[in-house]
Amino acid sequence: MSLVVQQQGTFQHILRLLNTNVDGRVKIMFALTQIKGVGRRYANLVCKKADIDLSKRYLRFGANQDLLKKLRAGELTVEELERIVTIIQNPLAYKIPPWFLNSQRAITDGKNSQVLANQLDNKLREDLERLKKIKVHRGLRHFWGLRVRGQHTKTTGRRGKTVGVSRKKDLVSKEDDKASQDNFDESKILGKDFGEGSVVE
Repeated sequence: MSLVVQQQGTFQHILRLLNTNVDGRVKIMFALTQIKGVGRRYANLVCKKADIDLSKRYLRFGANQDLLKKLRAGELTVEELERIVTIIQNPLAYKIPPWFLNSQRAITDGKNSQVLANQLDNKLREDLERLKKIKVHRGLRHFWGLRVRGQHTKTTGRRGKTVGVSRKKDLVSKEDDKASQDNFDESKILGKDFGEGSVVE
């Protein structure tokens, strides 16, 4: 279905929300999922808390022509966008339950919060570093580059490992060359006579 703009100048094709470019042509619920740390269920709940109607609505065009259409992100007013951002950032203040959030009982302060955008990358990195530092099984598996969640590893996940028949042959031949160079002794050759015309310096 093609996008029909109601009035020229009121539609925003790109929105800037929480350091993320959001496509204004997408339905509002799915547009919010472009922000890292916001999924479809969380976006749906935020829209309901912000009193934004997600249902289909009729628009009037010309001589009694009706168009059935859903609300797009670019049609939202500045106040509605600010309301959405405040709810996304402070979910507990708007009675969103703690089990709905992506960071529950944080290790540092024990608080529940929704981690978004750049903070999400930092939190994941810190969690991995902490697991590696305390040397728990999960941290060691991450460090070794193996599967962490109990998957089978015999037949799958073989990419990235550089073990193969040709590789072994190359390693053996390199080791032989190195060993022959280490065993080379000039004093043994200098004392020998190689026949007429042979010069050893």
